Amino acid sequence: MGLFKFIKGELIEVIDWVEQDNQTLLWKFPDKDANIKNGAQLTVRESQEALFLDEGIFADCFPPGRHTLYTQNLPVLTSLRNWDKGFDSPFKCDVYFVSTKTFTNLKWGTSNPVILRDPEFKQVRVKAYGVYFIKIVDPKLFFKEFAGTKSVVKVNDVEEALRDVVAPKFAEALGESGTSVLDLVSNYSELGSKIGPLIQEVLTPFGIELTKFQISSTGLPKEVEAFYDKMTNMNMVDNMNKFNQFQSANAIEKAADNPGGAGEGMGMGMGFGMAQMMMNQQNQMQQNNDSTNPKKESKEEILKTLKELGDLKSAGILTDEEFEAKKKDLLSRL
Repeated sequence: MGLFKFIKGELIEVIDWVEQDNQTLLWKFPDKDANIKNGAQLTVRESQEALFLDEGIFADCFPPGRHTLYTQNLPVLTSLRNWDKGFDSPFKCDVYFVSTKTFTNLKWGTSNPVILRDPEFKQVRVKAYGVYFIKIVDPKLFFKEFAGTKSVVKVNDVEEALRDVVAPKFAEALGESGTSVLDLVSNYSELGSKIGPLIQEVLTPFGIELTKFQISSTGLPKEVEAFYDKMTNMNMVDNMNKFNQFQSANAIEKAADNPGGAGEGMGMGMGFGMAQMMMNQQNQMQQNNDSTNPKKESKEEILKTLKELGDLKSAGILTDEEFEAKKKDLLSRL
């Protein structure tokens, strides 16, 4: 009697999978070398499929529902085992459960900056980050081509596999779009729709469907951001006098950030000097507006302005064409 109970206890009568987390794509039922009882109950929940393998060969696949395991609903396994007239004894099989639900918020990002040809900045290094959603649409193909002999496959395994795929696809789509880095934010959705199919080409052989691909943020190198800020500042001023005032104001602000000692005295001195300079410039501008014969600039003033233009050109704020045009105008006044 004790031996009968022992043998009976070794038989698997109920097979199911209750997911314990939201990260598992595939899970092997832990049979511990036990045999499955003839007439055992298999429960496959919604968003699951159960795969049966006989000695490593795909046998039968079960959709959601409750299934009693016997010859009639195990046609492939019956054929493999040559059970022509049914079977009464336990049998051995590997059972895998595959989650077919949509897995959300998988992370992607460019670990290294992607070098792009930009219509405005020529060549720019760009970093990008975002999320994507996936689901398994072909459990057999996923098991065969991706999972292999693993007893558990997590979402992180897919993220690892795609880590070196997304970055070049992002660069490919962005390069083909011809979008300037200054317009990236307004083109996130459009770029995502272009990148999605490129990544799907990689996922299809594994039985995985990409249901959503999204760009969340992009980043530029610090020097490019500084250059962009400088351009924005230049757009806020309409002549060189105002630009000089703006530069001086920035110097005062930096000096004020270093309180005490020489920094504070320098900041105050620059503040008074700046105020006086702005008043003089405003008076000069008023006189120029009231007079039909504006005051002629001195040679020293023209050379100083020319030097400032050279600095702007070196900083990349002025193009070669703009610099040459202003240079020609200034030299004509000498």
